[in-house]
Amino acid sequence: MGLIKGNFTFARFHVEGQLPQAFLNFVNSRIKANAYRDASKSTEEKRLGWVSLTDVLDTDFEKANYALGDYLIFSLRIDRKLISPKLMKIKLMEEERRFLAQNGKNRINKAMAAGIKDKVKLELLTRLDAIPSFYDVCWGVGQKTIYFSSLAEKVVDDFADMFKKTFALNLRPFSPQENNLITKNPESADTASLTGREFLTWLWFKSEERNGRINISETKEVELNFLKKIVLEAGEGEYSQGVVCHGIHAEHKEGKEAIRQGKKVKEAGIKLIHDKNEWEFILKADSFHFQSLKLPVTDWQDNEEDQSGILLERIYLIEEAVKTIDSLYDSFLQIRYSPQWEGKEKKLLAKWLEHH
Repeated sequence: MGLIKGNFTFARFHVEGQLPQAFLNFVNSRIKANAYRDASKSTEEKRLGWVSLTDVLDTDFEKANYALGDYLIFSLRIDRKLISPKLMKIKLMEEERRFLAQNGKNRINKAMAAGIKDKVKLELLTRLDAIPSFYDVCWGVGQKTIYFSSLAEKVVDDFADMFKKTFALNLRPFSPQENNLITKNPESADTASLTGREFLTWLWFKSEERNGRINISETKEVELNFLKKIVLEAGEGEYSQGVVCHGIHAEHKEGKEAIRQGKKVKEAGIKLIHDKNEWEFILKADSFHFQSLKLPVTDWQDNEEDQSGILLERIYLIEEAVKTIDSLYDSFLQIRYSPQWEGKEKKLLAKWLEHH
């Protein structure tokens, strides 16, 4: 429940397509039509639907108001029935022996075996309780953006399918490669897939250039430091080779040696300070997924009565962290695809590597 309290792990999506007229009425009817419905004796291995973010038992959205300012907030509930392979094996053996004894046979043909297996599986599924999981959804309607609290591929696929079924809108995962500064640049075609890693590698260098202070614009700067864990990798897919650095300063010799050998930062723990607020999180370079985002402590947290105020404040702080990283990324791309990259920045980067 990272949207309401605690650390928040999330993937970002763009909502594609036109929103219908009388949008809130449309959402209200569609979300209720696709709300989670319980079925205790069901034999389904997976059942999913929307529930209230603030009360997971409120599947009719009677009390919960999921519209909050420009945001829609709710949860996806996914129930799974998981049969232990060992239990399945024992029950199957029991049923096969019973079948052989009843029918006076000493072997089972393929078709019979398949039928027995299906029967055993259905019996087990009927008796099993489903295990529920809940995933937070924050939809910034005006920005056409969604934050979804899972990075697991199967869960993300289920969410995208359910979202399309409910709202007739497609979701496109956020990708650092889709930035206009990259797509406009003809030279970027070969390196685009690694731009996020190049950015994180550059960000590490920048964080040490002026003791953590980095300019976002001529008038604005942030403080950013790399934390204990940095994952570096060269290549992609099955040909990739990685190295993980832990610790505070000893670490970084190994990490910088890895960069000299051609590896780039794939993910890193980051502390970000901006406008007197402080965040900590792990940033994934290939997708810009945020993992375990720890939000700044605010005065709101003492005021338990104003739940909407607390939630809006948390959403604001989540978005501030995201916007700051996006601004830093834009700054990097401005330099990366300008003469300044070859003329100055690469030399500074090389110098930084030499001195560590």
